[in-house]
Amino acid sequence: MRILSGIQPSGRLHLGNYFGMMKRMIHYQNNHDLFCFIVNLHALTSVFDGKTLKENTQGAVADFLALGLDPTRCTFWVQSDVPIVTELLWYLSNHTPLGLLERCTSYKDKVDKGLSASHGLFSYPVLMAADMLLFQAERIPVGKDQKQHLEIARDIAFKFNHVYGETFVIPAPDIENDLALIPGLDGQKMSKSYGNTIDIFAPEKEIHKKVMSIKTDSKGVNEPKDPDTCLLYQLYKLFVSEEKCALMADKLKSGGYGYGDVKKDLANEIMGTFSPLREKREKIFADKKYLLEVMHLGAKKAQTTALKTIETVRQKVGVI
Repeated sequence: MRILSGIQPSGRLHLGNYFGMMKRMIHYQNNHDLFCFIVNLHALTSVFDGKTLKENTQGAVADFLALGLDPTRCTFWVQSDVPIVTELLWYLSNHTPLGLLERCTSYKDKVDKGLSASHGLFSYPVLMAADMLLFQAERIPVGKDQKQHLEIARDIAFKFNHVYGETFVIPAPDIENDLALIPGLDGQKMSKSYGNTIDIFAPEKEIHKKVMSIKTDSKGVNEPKDPDTCLLYQLYKLFVSEEKCALMADKLKSGGYGYGDVKKDLANEIMGTFSPLREKREKIFADKKYLLEVMHLGAKKAQTTALKTIETVRQKVGVI
């Protein structure tokens, strides 16, 4: 089965990125036809400094490699290195009803939070559809917040196939309910745009400081606490076994265990998971020759698949 997913380099990658997408991709490379990419064209809707975007893009590649993604076992590339996707974007745009895009809640949310109401942001779902359909992906791992975009991609593919005959595989969603929403420091979805993230490879002092700032209620040390409403517990259980989860839950319910204690335990789990890989990540990021080689080879693999699809599309729409 072909699985495809991408991640935006609009800032340093964080726990929400890791548990919501990256960890799953690293697992899928072992038993699926994995297509995994850095969606730097999408990031242009919010990052307006070229140097920053380039550094973030290469940083995201280094993050994946340090965490265990093997570019020889999957197709791993940077979106802009296969520019055919923007050609497909135009073909699909001519089969995308305006009303379909106007109903996108993600667009409205981002504009409400201060992003410019640009054409790029408005047509973001069509570029996302082009990403999926160009590589004929069968399954797309997405969070609940991206489910609507996947439904739009399916609608566009159905319409194109109806007009021109069977052309695109209709992608299906892959949503893990337990990972549907990774909470940030303030309880909202962890997101770079909300400024509520804990970065994967941040220095330990920064991780500790951010964990200590996580929102809690006013219950004292000796008061019983509800694990289901505790942000700290929701993050803690991502890192540990069911047995350790149960122990933490019992401590919270029993009282005598304060939020400060939970924060220390959570910080230790985060640092214990990622700190051993930080040096590896720094070495990879510093080796620009190796990074560019990985990106180049990944683009060649992705381009081979993309060309097969775009040649068929060109013939069907009549531009070849």
